[in-house]
Amino acid sequence: MLKKDLRSQYSKERAKITSELLLHNSLCIANKLLELPIWSFDYYHIFLPILEKHEVDTSFILSILQGKDKNIVLPKVGSHGQLKHFLLTDNTRLQKNVWGVPEPTDGIEISPKKLDVVFVPLLAFDKKGHRVGYGKGFYDRFLSQCRKEVLKVGISLFEPEQEITDISKTDISLDHCVTPSYIYSFATSAGS
Repeated sequence: MLKKDLRSQYSKERAKITSELLLHNSLCIANKLLELPIWSFDYYHIFLPILEKHEVDTSFILSILQGKDKNIVLPKVGSHGQLKHFLLTDNTRLQKNVWGVPEPTDGIEISPKKLDVVFVPLLAFDKKGHRVGYGKGFYDRFLSQCRKEVLKVGISLFEPEQEITDISKTDISLDHCVTPSYIYSFATSAGS
């Protein structure tokens, strides 16, 4: 399927999810993530959800990271569609941006090269590890700045599509994607 069609379909599907089911599925995803061998690293990048758009509630994953005493890094949209990345500390103040995304107002900036694991938001993904987001390209640009070996872990409320047909050279594939029921792992190659 084409990205624009998947974007439309999954935005509608997410809008139908009740608050209770969203909370339940978000907790299931966090529990599934514990089965992945990704917890021995230092720097973890995680997005904060737009709850009005029924995105996965990442507070459960945040609790895991804090319990494991990891360095947690949050994104902030900067100029020209570039993401900046700030360490989450006790002093971090959050404020919603124009899209409703909670983000740090300022703080200790962290280079993408320092990140070990990135939890990637998405609307849909396919069986090859390609993803569809909102179409602004923030994460593809950001992930291209990370080290090649950074682990890219998608989190999805839905199971994969067979294939996203309009993949471009700038799209960056996931290493894993976790849904409430399953862990999907993908063989990725350089530049994919």
